[in-house]
Amino acid sequence: MGDRRAVAPTELEAEIGRVGRVLHDAFPSHRGRPLKALDDRAMDLAGQDEELRAALFRFVDVVPACRSLDDLAAHLTGFLGEVGERPPSLRAAMRMGDTKAGRAALGAAGAAGVRHMAHRFIVGEDPRAALPTLRKLWRDGIAASVDLLGEATVTAAEADRYALRCDEALRTLAGAYDRFPARALLEGDAVGPLPRANLSVKVSALTPLLRPEAPVRGQRDAAPRLRALLRRAHELGAHLHIDMESLDSREAVLELVLDLLAEPEFADGPSAGVVLQAYLRDSPDTLDTILEWSGRTPRAQPLVVRLVKGAYWDHEVVEARQHGWGVPVFERKADCDANFEALTARLLEARPLVRVAIASHNLRSVSHAIARNRMLGGAPGDVEFQVLRGLGDDLGHALAASGLRVRSYCPVGDLVAGMAYLVRRLLENTANDSFLADQAHGVPLEQLLAAPAPVAS
Repeated sequence: MGDRRAVAPTELEAEIGRVGRVLHDAFPSHRGRPLKALDDRAMDLAGQDEELRAALFRFVDVVPACRSLDDLAAHLTGFLGEVGERPPSLRAAMRMGDTKAGRAALGAAGAAGVRHMAHRFIVGEDPRAALPTLRKLWRDGIAASVDLLGEATVTAAEADRYALRCDEALRTLAGAYDRFPARALLEGDAVGPLPRANLSVKVSALTPLLRPEAPVRGQRDAAPRLRALLRRAHELGAHLHIDMESLDSREAVLELVLDLLAEPEFADGPSAGVVLQAYLRDSPDTLDTILEWSGRTPRAQPLVVRLVKGAYWDHEVVEARQHGWGVPVFERKADCDANFEALTARLLEARPLVRVAIASHNLRSVSHAIARNRMLGGAPGDVEFQVLRGLGDDLGHALAASGLRVRSYCPVGDLVAGMAYLVRRLLENTANDSFLADQAHGVPLEQLLAAPAPVAS
């Protein structure tokens, strides 16, 4: 079932400290990268002022619907007008809205700013447009998983179009990656070869019928489309990763994926994976289900489990409170972090039943996974580290420079389709309890690497 040698807590903490310091020192400098430094400063300002953050996010959300520069300027000044304490730059922007020429300039600047921010997180309008970025990442020692943006579908025709886009993306990515140079670390681990091309898909986009009150109907409708994509991935030697979204669809999605992968035609492939969300209180039970299935379902390619914290925290809390339910997610960051580490340990010990992908921007969480993998006798390439394009770029390059296997999660799509994704990423980047915010505010390294604090008694 994997290497179960004992890992002494004191030795583990010492190793986490050593790993974390090396990674921290390997972070790229922003010197000579003025745009990156400016972006980070803008994010920092938004994170410090809740009114400003709300105003800017509301503006981001309406940009695709605006039809003129005047319209853009009116929305921007309207939202900024609700901010109480305005720094000089915002006061100047408000004054620009008093004249026609000023409104045109303000609208153009606002639209350009949103496009610039979107391009930080979204690598192209389609997979072909994303290829230059994917090629550069590969050259830098970083693989990618491409995600086709688009929220839940509402018609069968939309689901068919999304499935077709996924099929075309697999063909485009497989053909492009075949021409990329060799990268041994990215192309194999202790189990065997790893696919170069990697696509992430959402079951909610493969059917309009995914409803918590009737999960079987949604599963039946999505199954033919997902089965066809698995066949295409197998034919092309690509990896297909199925994302998880909100809790109300998790059980149906996981059951569908595991049932399809257990079909005899998929015993030899393709490589495929699921997501485990550590912010859910019952995630250890979900991991039990995954490991039990992996133990009784022999496949040539072990299931890849991408461990994440989770991106729908606000949604889960609001929905639970509206219905009077118990909140399904950890409400303390430290509790989520501790669960993430416990799940990391279980996944690493379960190899080779599963392949492990650690998706986090938290220096402590990543250092813990590296340290535990070493203490279990794993090679650097036996665990994958995943970062989000636009948020985890510095961490990704530090990991790659340290000889570790890294994958960047790269969304593609137009600005309208990417709005919900863009706002989630901006919220994550400006959250007051995030590692990125702590790092930007100069929190001491020892504090960044400290073990998650238990609840005070």
